[in-house]
Amino acid sequence: MKPEINRQMLVEDLIREYPFASRFLSDRGLQCIICGEPVWGTLEELALDKNYNEQQINELVSDLNQAASASQ
Repeated sequence: MKPEINRQMLVEDLIREYPFASRFLSDRGLQCIICGEPVWGTLEELALDKNYNEQQINELVSDLNQAASASQ
């Protein structure tokens, strides 16, 4: 069973468990792969670095979980 996506999930783990997330995040201006390697840190840190607010981060996590459910 795959882990639930949450804001404290490491980007590296997110991409490994849910490969679709790379494109999903990129489409939202969150570059999570640099030179073929995932960025370090959590999903929350990545979003905060791109000036996402708390509500936007919560929506991002919710949307990721919905997409993950749909892809299974």
